[in-house]
Formats: sequence, structure tokens, C-alpha cells
Amino acid sequence: MSTSPFIHPKFKFNGLSYSSAEELLNFAGDLKVHGAPYEVSIAGFLEEWLNFEATVIVKTSGSTGTPKSIHLQKQQMIHSAEATGAYFKIGEGTKALLCLSADYIAGKMMLVRAMVLGWDLHAVAPNKDALTEYDNDYDFVAMVPYQLHHSIESLNKVKKMIVGGGAISAELEAKLQDKTTEVFATYGMTETITHIAVRRLNGFAKSDVFSALPDVNFSKDNRGCLVIDAPRVSNHPVITNDLVTLHSPVSFTWLGRIDNVINSGGVKISPEEVETKLAGHFDFSFIIASEPDEALGQRVIMVVEGRELPDEDTYKKAFAALASYERPKRIYSLSQFPYTETGKVKRQDVLSLLHKYR
Repeated sequence: MSTSPFIHPKFKFNGLSYSSAEELLNFAGDLKVHGAPYEVSIAGFLEEWLNFEATVIVKTSGSTGTPKSIHLQKQQMIHSAEATGAYFKIGEGTKALLCLSADYIAGKMMLVRAMVLGWDLHAVAPNKDALTEYDNDYDFVAMVPYQLHHSIESLNKVKKMIVGGGAISAELEAKLQDKTTEVFATYGMTETITHIAVRRLNGFAKSDVFSALPDVNFSKDNRGCLVIDAPRVSNHPVITNDLVTLHSPVSFTWLGRIDNVINSGGVKISPEEVETKLAGHFDFSFIIASEPDEALGQRVIMVVEGRELPDEDTYKKAFAALASYERPKRIYSLSQFPYTETGKVKRQDVLSLLHKYR
């Protein structure tokens, strides 16, 4: 078998080089038999990437609905990898850490970037303390917020980091401000082959505005939701349910999801905006949602996770940062929130459980 066009000659996996697809497939076969569960997932994707099909099958996370499987074009995944490399200036020889599950697009794309761009990729289990367990230094790392939270004291090992798959709290963002690591929040989805926009979370370039990767443009539909035109990674414009403030064809501020908007007495409220305002006041998971109200139509509620809850004064102090119409009229608790495998709270499942136990 000749050298695969999908494998850069400088590509390394856990310190070892693979000069051909055949070598890498042999390695994947051994990994499937002898590897840990996370390594078996990696092996499965390597086999899929190196077969003769033009597409790979990828699962969505299920954070906003039922998880589903979709087909992604391999050539478009290569384009996505090239755009990331160009934006972050991370080409061949980049030392990168794979600490995300290869069952999902974020983990798969770290492998694709490594093979396409010629990275030296170190793979570990997708645990919360993946960065702290080893002494290695890295040029580039991708994490979910939960992992970042547990990696703050080890960020000196990393030059550049992208964080996606969930909301980044104000408290977590504050902890990044004295770090030299360049940390970026990402915006994207499985349908756009991970991120198509990023914003800097710390340093002189810190911003609340997402900026597009190369060859990506934005517009809004008549609902005020983001429309993504990214022809190198998607054959058609992607119409989202994300409400945004559009600053230019290549930049926007994310406001929240239109599916979650609360209409309380004629005032439209974005739960995500309220959550952002409250994030620095609480060290537990919570969501802002609504329930029927005879007078208002919908009233704002807060659902918190855990058994050890703050006293009334703590809530009053936190709610002082909110407009009167944003303040929760009821506070409920669940001992355990349901989460996706990528660490996102399943909002609708939380509300279903709340309804079930009330």
C-alpha cells in the first residue's frame, strides 16, 4: 500500500512515526485488541479514516436534542484541519495533546489535524486531570470546560488551548487572566466539523466577540439566529438556533439559543445571558428556565444541582445583579443533573426530571 494522502510524513502518535497507511492500520488493529477503552475508540476512527470511503460517520452530542449520526466528508474534515492550522499558526512538528474522546467530532478532529498537519500527538484518557498527570509540555491542547477547571495549575505546560463543548463560567474565565497560555473559546458543532469561530478568553486580545476562521462568513435569519456560510466544510449554509449580535460578516457575539428563550409578561429573556450574570456567584451547576404562570405566561425559575444549597441571603446578593424581570420566581433543586458524554447539561432532561419529581 502506498503512503496515504491523509498522513503527513511528520505525523507521530505517542512518539512513534508511521510512514504508510498500512503501518497505521496495523497499529490500530493491535490497539483495538490490547488498548484501553479510549484507545479502542481511537483505533476505530483510524480504521474508518483510512478506509476507501469518502465519508466518516459521526455522532452528535445530544445536548439540544436526541443524539444522531451524520456523515461528514473526509475532504471537508481536511479543510477544517487546515483552517485551524492556519488560524493558530500550528503546522508540522506541533506537540499536541489528545485528551478528548475519539467517539465524538472534537476528538476525531484532533487526530485528523495531527495526521494532516504533521503533528506529534500524545493521546491520554479523556479524564478531568488529563493535563496534570504527565510532565509533558504542549504547543496545542483541546479541552472541555470541566477539564480546564481541573487543569488551571498546570496551564504553564501549554502554549495554546481551545475550549469547547459547553459554557465557560465567569469564575473559570477569571482564573485564566494571569496565565501565559493563550486560551480560546470555540464556537461550532458537529455539522460544521467542530469550530468555525473562536474568541480569546485571556490576555491583551481577550474578547466577548467570536471571530471567524478562514473562509467562513456569517449572517442572520429573520429570527435573529446565526447562519453560517462555510463552503469548505459544509455543502450548504448552516442555519442555527443561536441568537447573536452580528458585528460584521466575520464576527458575532453569542446571546443564547432561541429554543430556550423565555417570554415572561411580554419580555423575552435569554436564560444563557442570565446564567452568565449569575455564574460568578455560585460554585455549583444550575440552569435558568421557565414554568407556566397564570399572569406572566411564563415565569423565570432556577434549577440547581446538589444537596448543599446556599442560604437565602446568598441568592438575594446574586439576584441583585439581575433586572427585575430576569430574577427567578422559584428555585428548585435536583441532586444530580443529567449530562451528555461531552459534559453539557441536558436542559430538557433536567426539566423533565423536575416535572417528574414535583
